[in-house]
Amino acid sequence: MTMTFAEPRFQRERDTIAAMIVIYCRGLHGRGVDLCEPCSGVLTYAEQRLEKCLFPGTKPTCATCPVHCYRPDMRTRVKDIMRYAGPRMLYRHPWLALRHYLDGLNKGPFVRRHTA
Repeated sequence: MTMTFAEPRFQRERDTIAAMIVIYCRGLHGRGVDLCEPCSGVLTYAEQRLEKCLFPGTKPTCATCPVHCYRPDMRTRVKDIMRYAGPRMLYRHPWLALRHYLDGLNKGPFVRRHTA
C-alpha cells in the first residue's frame, strides 16, 4: 500500500512545511507572495521526500522518524526553517501547528537495526 499526497496525513505534512517555508522566506528574504529560488528548491525537495516516504499509513513527523531520508545539507536547511518558523506558526497557522504537534506524538513504526 502506498500513500499519496491526496491522503490527509501527507497533505497536512505538505501544507505544514509549505507554510513554514513561506514564513521563513517572507521573514528573512523579504519575499512577498512568491518564494525565492532557494526556498522554492527546499519545498520541492521536501515534497519529493514525502512522496517516497517509507512508512505509509504510520508516517510520523520527520523529527520523530527512525529513518532520516533528507540529505544532510537539506536537513540542516529544514531545521533552520523550522527553528525560525515554528514559533510563528502558532500565530499564523494555529491549526496546522496543533496538528503537527499531535502528529509528533505518533512515534511511528519501530525499525529494527541490524548489527553485524
